[in-house]
Amino acid sequence: MYPYYFVDAFTEKAFEGNPCAVFTSADGLSDTEMQNLAKEINSPETAFVFQSDKADFKVRYFTPRSEVPFAGHPTIATAYILAQLGQIPLKGEKTTVQFEFNIGVLPVEVLAEKDGSIRMVGMFQQAPEFGATVEIGELAGLMGLNPEDFADGVPVQVVSTGVPFLMVALKKLEAVKKATMDRPKVKALLERSGVHVMFVFAPEGYTSEGDTFARLMDPDNAGEDPFTGSATGCMGSFLYRYGICRDPRMVCEQGHLLGRPGMGVLQLQGSPEKITEVKLFGKGVASLKGEYNR
Repeated sequence: MYPYYFVDAFTEKAFEGNPCAVFTSADGLSDTEMQNLAKEINSPETAFVFQSDKADFKVRYFTPRSEVPFAGHPTIATAYILAQLGQIPLKGEKTTVQFEFNIGVLPVEVLAEKDGSIRMVGMFQQAPEFGATVEIGELAGLMGLNPEDFADGVPVQVVSTGVPFLMVALKKLEAVKKATMDRPKVKALLERSGVHVMFVFAPEGYTSEGDTFARLMDPDNAGEDPFTGSATGCMGSFLYRYGICRDPRMVCEQGHLLGRPGMGVLQLQGSPEKITEVKLFGKGVASLKGEYNR
C-alpha cells in the first residue's frame, strides 16, 4: 500500500494554488508505475519520495506526460506534507533538510511558528543562467500582442535556475491577461530556443499584495499551470538582472485567471550582475488523501 496526499502549494486555502499528489514513501515503485500513476491522477505534477544515500530524501516528479528533473510547486508540497506527517522533524522556527533531485542536491527550509505549526516552506534553486534570445517582433504577433506591449530595453530570453524557460516580460498586467498563442508557430519558436514553454509576466501584481503576475504558456498543453515555482525563480532573476525590479524580495502571483490564485515570496542574494542565491517561499495545505494498492 502506497499512501498519497493531494497538497495545494503556494496557498493556505484548499483548492487554490497549484495541486500536487505526493507519494510520501515510494520505494519499490517502478518508473512505469510512477508514470502511470501520474497519468491516472492527472495533477500538474505527482511527487514520489524515496530514501537517499546523498540527502535526507530523494524526490522524483512526473507530469502526466513525462518525468521532469526539477519543479517548484512539488517541492513546496512535498516538504510541507513530510513536515506535517513528522517525516521531517521540526527543530524550532527553521528546519533545513536536503532533497536529492535529478539535477542534484539542494536544501529546503521549513519555517514554523512557535506553536509548531508550519508557516512556509522555502526552496533553493540553482544560480540563474541566461541563454538564447528571441526577437520580440517575431514573437509578438504569435501572442496576439504588439511590440509596444513588451518591456522596454530587455530581451525575450531563456533563463534557467534548474529548468529552462523563455522569459517574456510585458509592461502591464492587462497585456499578460490578453496574451494568446498561435500554438504550432509558438511551439516551433520555442523548440529553436531549446525550451518547451514560456513564462509571460509583468512587474505588476494581480492584487495589491503582488509585485508580479505571471502565466505559464505551453503550446502542448490545453491548460495552464496555476503556479510555477521553478519559472518564478527564473522570472525574479530576470527582473532583478535587468533592473525592472530593484528590490531582491518580490511577492509573486499566478493562477488568478484560473480560479486558483497562488502567491510565493522570492528572495535573491547577490548583485544584479551576479545573483548567487534564489530562494522561493510558499505555503501549503493538504486537501485529500488516497492510497495505491498494487
